Amino acid sequence: MTSHRITPLTESGLLSALTVILAMAAAYLPVIGMVAALVWALPVVVLIVRHGLRWGVMSVLVSGVIMALLLEPMLSLRMVLSFGPTGLMLGYAFRHHWSGAHAFGMTLVASVAGKLLTFGLLFLVTSVNPLNMQMDVMQQSFDQTFAVYEQMGLDKNAIAASKAQISEAMTYLNLLLPFIVGVMGLLDAGVAYIVSSRVLRRLGETVPQLPPFAEWRLPQFFLYLLGFALVGIYWGGSREIQPLYQAAFNLNMVAMGAGVIQGLSLMSYAMDRFRVGRVMRMFFYAFVLLGGVLVQILAFTGLFDMLFDYRRRFGQKKS
Repeated sequence: MTSHRITPLTESGLLSALTVILAMAAAYLPVIGMVAALVWALPVVVLIVRHGLRWGVMSVLVSGVIMALLLEPMLSLRMVLSFGPTGLMLGYAFRHHWSGAHAFGMTLVASVAGKLLTFGLLFLVTSVNPLNMQMDVMQQSFDQTFAVYEQMGLDKNAIAASKAQISEAMTYLNLLLPFIVGVMGLLDAGVAYIVSSRVLRRLGETVPQLPPFAEWRLPQFFLYLLGFALVGIYWGGSREIQPLYQAAFNLNMVAMGAGVIQGLSLMSYAMDRFRVGRVMRMFFYAFVLLGGVLVQILAFTGLFDMLFDYRRRFGQKKS
């Protein structure tokens, strides 16, 4: 019996075609397009794991050229710069069997770098900050909505109060633009890691896995980062040093976000110990995450857990 093995060139062509299809879906389909953009790096990861980095780079370049011909050059370049580094780094990490944490961390760095490259390209071409442009679009959308409410004869005081709240929220969003870029990179890296690892296991490949969520322990660096950020917020605000204030404000959000993740991991550990069912777990997670004060308590608990390691103390009490 003759075995038919797909050659790297054939598989590269098929996977490159898949990236083009995903790019077209991302460009033309409103909701599905967001999902297509997030999994755009999947074919690149699979190709690198199975055949090497060289084939992955060639696939990204070929896909970029085809997308430029079928769609438009600028859109093609944005897709390649935004999601290409994620797929290349994750595929390289999986192929060389890096640990799960190392692979995800480096993929996150590559993803954020790709987003920064994309925004830098748009700024270079248009001389307009793309994030500020998005904020302007959101502001115009809110203004149009409030104009409709006024025409409908709704209470002017209520509309004015809503405008004030939206204006305050937009001010904070402007301050948090760097943090938003980081969140975009985290989402991209997280989806790519989860989807790619599952697909590769289905294909019979061995890929490193992250430890169980209840065992996650982030470094104490984030607790110290919070302290420096609070000092920076005070100095920047009291002395009206806007760049320092904005940088410290974003670092504060990074530290608090890390505390939330560590806090959720600690919650998962506690619920494992008390054998809480899946439905109740989802209820507790939602209850905490949807409560503003509870999220802050969770964040500080997670940050101090990095220093005191409550799980080790729980284990000592159990023994």
